[in-house]
Amino acid sequence: MKKQIAKTTIALAITSLLSACSSTSNNDISPLAYQCDPQMMAQSDDLRIYQIMVESFVDGDSTIGHGTGYGPSHHNGDLQGIIDSLDYIQSLGMNAIWMTPVFESAPLDNQDHWADKLDATGYFATDFFKIDPRFGTLEKAKELVEEAHKRGIYVLFDGVFGHHKKGLIKPSPTGLLPSGEHNPVSYPESEAFYKEVATYWIKELKIDGWRLDQAYQVPTQSWTNIRKAVDAASKKTFYTNNKGEQVNPLGYMVAEIWNNENYITETGYGSEQNPALCSAFDFPLRFRVAETFAVNESGVGHKGGDWLNQGMQMHELYPPHAVPNLMLGNHDVVRFGDLLQRGDIANPNDKNYWTRHKAALSFQAAYTGPITLYYGDEIGDQVDGFSKKENKDTCAIKGLCDDHIARSSAKIDGLTAKLTPEQTDLKNYVTTLMQLRIKHPALSKGKRVNLVANKEVYIDHKQSENDAIVYMVSTQEADQTLSLDAEQLGSKGNLIDLITGQIFTPVNGIYTIPLSNFESRFLTIEEPSNTGRPIIEQKEIALYGSGFMAQCDNPTITDINATLQDTLYLVGDFSDSHWSHKKARAYQYKGNNIYQVVINEKRGPYKMQYATKDWSAQYTAEGLSPKLGQSNKLITGGYGQDTAIYLPEDGNYVWSLEFTSQGEPKSMMVSKCK
Repeated sequence: MKKQIAKTTIALAITSLLSACSSTSNNDISPLAYQCDPQMMAQSDDLRIYQIMVESFVDGDSTIGHGTGYGPSHHNGDLQGIIDSLDYIQSLGMNAIWMTPVFESAPLDNQDHWADKLDATGYFATDFFKIDPRFGTLEKAKELVEEAHKRGIYVLFDGVFGHHKKGLIKPSPTGLLPSGEHNPVSYPESEAFYKEVATYWIKELKIDGWRLDQAYQVPTQSWTNIRKAVDAASKKTFYTNNKGEQVNPLGYMVAEIWNNENYITETGYGSEQNPALCSAFDFPLRFRVAETFAVNESGVGHKGGDWLNQGMQMHELYPPHAVPNLMLGNHDVVRFGDLLQRGDIANPNDKNYWTRHKAALSFQAAYTGPITLYYGDEIGDQVDGFSKKENKDTCAIKGLCDDHIARSSAKIDGLTAKLTPEQTDLKNYVTTLMQLRIKHPALSKGKRVNLVANKEVYIDHKQSENDAIVYMVSTQEADQTLSLDAEQLGSKGNLIDLITGQIFTPVNGIYTIPLSNFESRFLTIEEPSNTGRPIIEQKEIALYGSGFMAQCDNPTITDINATLQDTLYLVGDFSDSHWSHKKARAYQYKGNNIYQVVINEKRGPYKMQYATKDWSAQYTAEGLSPKLGQSNKLITGGYGQDTAIYLPEDGNYVWSLEFTSQGEPKSMMVSKCK
């Protein structure tokens, strides 16, 4: 067969990304669509949320408590413990708290200890209109909200609107109950019940909104309806804030959806024409941050600034109203400090442990939009004796599973713990970062333009009205010295480091800026250039490969001498398969020990493995992030060793695998079809 060589490139400008809720002039938008409230969303950009796992946080009342739970904590946290910690939270510069569910989870007769542990999490409640007495009382919950508001701290409850405890569920004050099974419940039949839950606590306690557990369980139209009810209840409710002003509850809602950007849009944000939710946690970027400055839970790491920038570019996949919320940790993932140890990178006795924490936290501080800090991350907390992945069959008994290991007892300076010098230094650094976000709207609200993104460094220009900042962070251990063109940065005067006070003056239009290992800098532009805008370099992304493996019309060969006897499938987080083996994604033998499948794909980032139906054989790309249109080495894969790739355009793509004549993995390629 004649080989056709076709290789073209498309120029993709590095676009500035806005992570803010914005109006749109698209004439296709239905006039009946319920848009995100612009005032609420503008305020939400400035959210600095402190997340609390209630049962594991602080024991403020020794007479109550669950006394059991998942994870390594004391399991006796309560509302009083949160009240006792509010001054500490305020001192960090945080202006909101999100608490895991505090509604009653009454035990069933003769339930086992596993059910007792689940009750302590609050995620399978029995009465959504009552505070769990093991956490406190309704009066104590009111005190908590009022004390928080006195300090300028918003309060977010955890809304579990897709499931409840099996066997016992109490009706709402108006007599409503959820419908269908307990997990998930049926929609739209259950919508009225959960709408009452969502508005009840705004009216009763004047809470400022909801974190939405497993938001994909609720249809987007129901989210629109619940959001509309939350907005209406918030606008009719008032409280006195820390400035003595009468204000409405914020009405912020943020979704938990663990998946890629396309799935988060599909199940959370909804479409541009019919918005559902307005904010969701940025899980895709969280994993990229971990993989750059530490490793992820599967031990994958050693990424660079280009990996971070690609993650930021993925925000383009969201509809205009979307406001992602970036966190580094939460109660379901491994703490950053333990990930550093899992990757054999550093432990608390190493300086690099604290340097890498600062780098990751600085990236979060430079993020446009709301951010969330999990308790303990501000002091580099970790769990002694844990870092390696435990056996999944026994980890729960020992309280050491990845999905609950971060639920450790809170170390609150001056209340439950005396911090080490290293912990105090990191806490002070976090406080400085939060103050930068308060004083410089370019960080929380700014337009982002990426200037440099490679294996060694990541540099952004952030602009908001008259506030312009150059943020940079090293993504390598080696020290480096950067030579940056002033015009490219949009500057013609001094750059001043907002943390160290160092001043950098251009010489012949060039700034010389040293950057040590994993160091970050926030540089304010003292005198913008004449245009006031940075210069953006264009980069080219190859779409089309060359040679046999890039051809999309190779005939299938029925050959009993084919290298592989078992069919391989392209298995991943695609919208049509969600990690299941689909016939349309089965590889076909094309000859020369090469297997291919051609599929019409939707633009976006994907993770996948090439696996047999029983997973007995799994393959992935070396480095786990191959270049589109290029030949990459194929290696044996396994759990967590997923190939990650970004497809920048909709269309047909050919996925090719090559093996040796002995059946060993050799190479792979992904190429767009012409």
